[in-house]
Amino acid sequence: MDDSLTSQPEQDLAVAPVRSKHLAIPRLVEQAGAAANFAWEEFVFGRLRNPHTRAAYELAIRRFLGYCESVGKVLPSVSPRDVGSYLDGLDYAPATKKLHLAAMRHFFDTLVTRHVVVLNPAASVRGDRLQVVEGKTPEISIKQVRRLFQSISTKSVVGLRDRAVIGILVYTAARVGAVAKLRRGDFYDLGDQFCLRFTEKGGKSREIPVRHDLQRWIWEYLEAGGMEYSEKSKPLFRTTERRTKSLTQNPMTAGDMARMVKRRLRAAGLPDRLSPHSFRVTTITDLLSQGVPLEDVQNLAGHADPRTTRLYDRRQRRVTRNIVERISI
Repeated sequence: MDDSLTSQPEQDLAVAPVRSKHLAIPRLVEQAGAAANFAWEEFVFGRLRNPHTRAAYELAIRRFLGYCESVGKVLPSVSPRDVGSYLDGLDYAPATKKLHLAAMRHFFDTLVTRHVVVLNPAASVRGDRLQVVEGKTPEISIKQVRRLFQSISTKSVVGLRDRAVIGILVYTAARVGAVAKLRRGDFYDLGDQFCLRFTEKGGKSREIPVRHDLQRWIWEYLEAGGMEYSEKSKPLFRTTERRTKSLTQNPMTAGDMARMVKRRLRAAGLPDRLSPHSFRVTTITDLLSQGVPLEDVQNLAGHADPRTTRLYDRRQRRVTRNIVERISI
């Protein structure tokens, strides 16, 4: 799936990973007996391994169960009409409604398996029609990327670090979460070339060659930070002390990197709506524009389906200002 689609519902729901063990089991589940309680814990803690998915799905189910309780329903009596009415009343984007429906289907499947309910009331409910031909992530132009690089002062380890981080985002098309997970041992020499090993979504591990200029940027950062011979388990990109601008032992998180990119964009006078994911869009579009086969670009992006890669392709879907200026009204 397209990254912009999978992340959008989480943004709409405004959730962070939830510490579910500190939250009480919903009342309707508790009232339904031991099998329902087991199914709840199996659903939240057993079947949902991704913390962001777990947070989003659990919040969706808690809201639906709250709705059921407000209309006097118990778990075995929930019907497709209840599910449909609940979805109709949600003032959310279609993508977020589809997330809620997916959560309900998944949850009630677990209840059916544990013989709490006979049938899944969400299975026959159709979601809102959602046809996506282009991802929502804004694209940053090649000219803007070059302007951003030129604006970064490399007189300090902070500038060298930030240039290396943004360089990896641009020249590998990696997601910012994967860049934040990099360890010192993930940047290594194969003899004929240097590579970066990323841990991507779903636990996938991918090795991507490092081009020569990016290799030099990473080495300049490592040398300035005294990390050429650091332990392999140490984070590749570290936070800095604000006053001294010296590196700490703490890794930069994806949030740290996203905020850094935003700061660098503002300093370069570039639109604030751009994000780390914008580099991924531009890199994919640029390679496709040069005639690189879709399969090769798909492999670089780490997409399981070529249709996902096409969502990043902005070549044919741009509406230029020249077109709108020609409107004769």
